[in-house]
Amino acid sequence: MNRPRRRQATALGLGALLTAMLAFAAPASAAATTAASTTATQTPLVVNARWGGHCTYDRVVIDLQGYVPAVTVTPVPSLVYDGSGKPVPLAGRYFLEIRLHPAAGHDDAGRNVYRGPKLLKIYLPKLKGLALTGDYEGYVTFGAAFNTKPAYTTFTLHAPERFVLDIAHPNVC
Repeated sequence: MNRPRRRQATALGLGALLTAMLAFAAPASAAATTAASTTATQTPLVVNARWGGHCTYDRVVIDLQGYVPAVTVTPVPSLVYDGSGKPVPLAGRYFLEIRLHPAAGHDDAGRNVYRGPKLLKIYLPKLKGLALTGDYEGYVTFGAAFNTKPAYTTFTLHAPERFVLDIAHPNVC
């Protein structure tokens, strides 16, 4: 008597499992495809970098399409290009590496969307140079050069999306 009930319970359990698998199979694969394509198109695009001098600070602004990703600003002893490791030809004694992740300077088809400077000598009180040092595997990296040790602050601005690096200096106005 116990055997038929066990068979019936097993059959019901397998039927429920198969029904659940069939019910979720199409939406799950569709959801995975949608999530993958959404993630691919949601990678923020770095479209420009610009700079300016003000009375008490120099400013670097990185313009983005999408959102401002995580950004790290790190003092480094020298600047090198991502991937190759070759030195970046910017004069200076102090350098900051600005790394955005996830981010890209190109679209999904591989076309460049970054229209800013690749390597530029700058003549501001603190900021002496700016370079795009990498756009590789979800990381976009910039290098900034200085003659003296930079004191800096960072923040983000929205509508349009941008990352801001301010480098303090004595009043020159």
